[in-house]
Amino acid sequence: MFIKADLKHFDFTNLGKFDVILVDPPWEEYARRATIYPYKNEEIEPWTLDEIAALNLDVIAENHSFIFLWVGSENLENGRELFRKWGYKRCEDITWVKTNKDNMIIPQSNLNEEKQRTYLRRVKEHCLVGLKGDVKRASDAHFIHANIDTDVIVEEEKLGSRQKPSEIYALIERFCLGRKRLELFANTSSIRPGWLSIGKDLHDTNFDQTLFDNWFNGE
Repeated sequence: MFIKADLKHFDFTNLGKFDVILVDPPWEEYARRATIYPYKNEEIEPWTLDEIAALNLDVIAENHSFIFLWVGSENLENGRELFRKWGYKRCEDITWVKTNKDNMIIPQSNLNEEKQRTYLRRVKEHCLVGLKGDVKRASDAHFIHANIDTDVIVEEEKLGSRQKPSEIYALIERFCLGRKRLELFANTSSIRPGWLSIGKDLHDTNFDQTLFDNWFNGE
């Protein structure tokens, strides 16, 4: 199911609690990077760190839950600060290695401007994994399926887009066996069966609270 909504003004109160929350905030680096690819760029309105931190995730996070937070390549420390604010401790760091090598479509002026910001070519992004509560491998096998995946995703980037690799969803579903999954800042391409997706870039809303709640009755 999905909800088209601006998360700056969204009330999480009635959604209930979630076992997994996937968050892909519109960081400033995404907005800047999108302008490098003028033929494929999206309109990305960046959020400040304070705006992201203001999301009331404590309202929707189960006492034992995981968060997967995309932080790009520049916001690792900001991500850790958000975890502290939201009550999570970092337990893993997934790295997305981008296989794109052909930058011929990038105007040289745009490419030169980006090079001035960095010392090395950036071909990766990070997704920090946070844990809330105390989950143990030995006693909580009903909730966590550890060590079946690696911490690296190798997949091509859709140039000029903040779209993330589809493998992250399968990884999350294999890793955390909790059924209630939520994605924030979702877009139409990220809608996935069994998840609730929320974001202003979605094309419509089909959320039915009663039907959604019935999915989890009798767990």
